[in-house]
Order: sequence, then structure tokens, then C-alpha cells
Amino acid sequence: MKILVAVKRVIDYNVKARVKADQTGVDLVNVKMALNPFCEIAVEEAIRLKEQGVASEVIVVSIGSKSCQEQLRNALALGADRAIQVESIDSPDSLSVARILAKIAEAEQPGLILLGKQAIDSDNNQTGQMLAALMDRPQATFASEVKVEADKVLVTREIDGGLQTLKLTLPAVVTTDLRLNEPRYASLPNIMKAKRKPLDVKTAEELGVIVASNQTIVKVETPAERTAGIKVGSVDELVEKLRNESKVIA
Repeated sequence: MKILVAVKRVIDYNVKARVKADQTGVDLVNVKMALNPFCEIAVEEAIRLKEQGVASEVIVVSIGSKSCQEQLRNALALGADRAIQVESIDSPDSLSVARILAKIAEAEQPGLILLGKQAIDSDNNQTGQMLAALMDRPQATFASEVKVEADKVLVTREIDGGLQTLKLTLPAVVTTDLRLNEPRYASLPNIMKAKRKPLDVKTAEELGVIVASNQTIVKVETPAERTAGIKVGSVDELVEKLRNESKVIA
């Protein structure tokens, strides 16, 4: 069974993002970029399934400019077998990404498609669901545990009331949550091997997908600075401040 994993290039989560002066977006000049953390978890899970003998091949795919090849090589160093870059504008909308991934999946015929539940830059949490709908495949989101049994996959997910386990018939689409696993570090020998692993480059036009955005960014702003808290001497003083200063109670 093949496993297809979608990955995205995003700002490293340790970097403090800066907003452009014209408020049209986030300033990416000289900013460290990395593999989206949720995508990294999806890659790790695919590699573990291969190590268990469940999968025969792990394919990673990313959509964007040539710069995303860095993240594809990172995924190959972690243990993926080959990579596919689909050249497109940077940060296409979720539906365009889902359409491209659907075309890749039609060509590769993976038994399981893994995606991070969301990207930490856009936080849309849409692509996995859209992909499953386009391909008419069963889906499970926010996976905290994945077990493949014959032609079924058992996915445990956290919900408000506790844990929910879904049984899906393969092929299926699964999106991963933080508690699914702890991604490994790439060793130096594997980093060197990743340079020799195949990385194919395709275009959205070759796949018959027109990349367009149906959304417009009106303005990007830095979150308001939080003010320091204060201590109150009594319950009466607390109530007075909540009523007259914070206006949170009547």
C-alpha cells in the first residue's frame, strides 16, 4: 500500500511573525521557514506505518514555488521514499490545493492519504475535508491514533465528550493532530541519502487544475498587546472593577 502525505512550507513556529508595513500580509523576508508541524506528524505516522510493514512506499507532495523543495527534502530525510513538487503560486487557497492533491492521488492510487489537520500560517483546517469530498473517500479528522487492519483503518480522535473511534474502509483520508506521535529527528546519513531520492516536479497546468483564490485578505494586524494584571484586595473590589472597568458584568 502506498501512503501519500501532503506537506506545506510555513514560517518556523519559533519565529515571531512580523506584519508588513502596508498590512497586506506577513513579512517573509529573511524569515526561517520550516515544515508545518502538523504535516511533520503526518510524515512521521506514514513512516511508522511503513516500518510496521503496513505500507510499501511513502510519497510526500508539496504545492508552491521551488523553495518548498527544502521541506520535501526534509521529509525525505525523515524517511519518505520520494517526493513530488507541484509548481504553483505560493499559498494557493484550500480548494485549489485539494484539487491538485486529488489529481496526484488519482495518478498514484495511495491506499491512505495523510495530511496535517491544519497549517499554522492560515489555520484554515479545510484541505483534508475538501480532498475527501472531491474523491468521495471516507475521512477522519484530528487523529490521535491510527491503526490499519487489513482493508480498514481505525482512527481515534478527541472530541468534547472524550474519545471517538472511527472505522474507515481504505482508501481513506486522515488528518493528524498533535497527540498522534512525536516526530523523529533526521540523522546526518539520512539527510545525505535524501539528496539522492527522487523528487519530481509537475505543474498545476499539467494536472489540469486552474489555481485561483476565492478569498481576499483585507488587512493583517498584529494582535493587541496584553496589559499586565493587577491584584485586588477583596471580592467587592473585584466585582467593582469587572462591572465598571472591564464591563463584563452588568
